[in-house]
Amino acid sequence: MLTIRLTRKGKKNQPFFRVVLVDKRKSSKGGKSIEDLGYVDPLSKRKSFNTERIQYWLSKGAKPSETIHNWLVTEKIIDAKKLHVSKLSKKKQAEIDKAKADEVASTKAKAEAEAQAKKDAEEAKKAEAEAKKVAAEAPVEEAKPAEDPAEEPKAE
Repeated sequence: MLTIRLTRKGKKNQPFFRVVLVDKRKSSKGGKSIEDLGYVDPLSKRKSFNTERIQYWLSKGAKPSETIHNWLVTEKIIDAKKLHVSKLSKKKQAEIDKAKADEVASTKAKAEAEAQAKKDAEEAKKAEAEAKKVAAEAPVEEAKPAEDPAEEPKAE
């Protein structure tokens, strides 16, 4: 599989990168590239890309590295979103994963609480409607004062 990536050139503390097309299985440090597609000079902030050839190789199925992909998006050679490139430490990645898991759990708990509240409200409405129905069907009896058998008339 072909890939478009950077190879480092230049002296010590004077980096210079070439944008090359290589077979993915070959090392980026050694090995012959198929074609040079441009260069990047990070010290002077200059970049040059052979747009026609990059688009040709992308149409043939070559995959750009993440860094090259982001530069091609910046230069508007390809239409896509930028990719996250930086590597995170295991500790930082664990914190991010935990935060995401907590967020998912809280949204799930909130959704369950809302569903339970909705269910309780529906049950209350049903019970109220049934109570009204039963009250409407039951005959209305007048309330008579209850005679207390404990009270007996006093003999005088």
